[in-house]
Amino acid sequence: MMVPLPELPARQTGGRQLLTGAVLVAAAMTTGLVAGVFLLYAHTIMPGLGRTDDRTFVGAFQAIDRAIINPFFMACFFGALVLTGVAAALHLRAGHRGVLPWLVVAFGLYLVVVVITLAVNVPVNDAIKAAGEPDRITDLARVRRDFGEARWRAWNLVRVVLSSTAFGCLLVTLVLHGRRG
Repeated sequence: MMVPLPELPARQTGGRQLLTGAVLVAAAMTTGLVAGVFLLYAHTIMPGLGRTDDRTFVGAFQAIDRAIINPFFMACFFGALVLTGVAAALHLRAGHRGVLPWLVVAFGLYLVVVVITLAVNVPVNDAIKAAGEPDRITDLARVRRDFGEARWRAWNLVRVVLSSTAFGCLLVTLVLHGRRG
């Protein structure tokens, strides 16, 4: 038995529909990519580093953190928030608000991810890099202890859940947008 779909608003004009769709796709892609990075840290990078000695942990984490600060990651990380906000703004017009709740939730969840990253993870990442090169650090165990692996991993897991949920909301938005178009 088929369940009828709800009535959808009238179609957008071709150019606006294309722009809105492209922004939604870009928002979903960037959010999904960032969620994947956080997930990779959660299930591979941090568990792997956790099994290493202090010198390896400090040196490897410093190298990974330096490497991730690159134009591609930064464009995805901040672009996901901006693109989701733009997508929401494009859906403010009357008759096109059916996906707006999903976009608002995605934006809010991802905004929390950005805040957590900037308030929790980045300061600790910067502190471990500021400790200096592992060969020059006299107490590597203290540097690693001060880093707080368990806290970093716990907050990263929160980022995984929130960014993945935001990604899911954006996928729902894409489906609803596609039905309308």
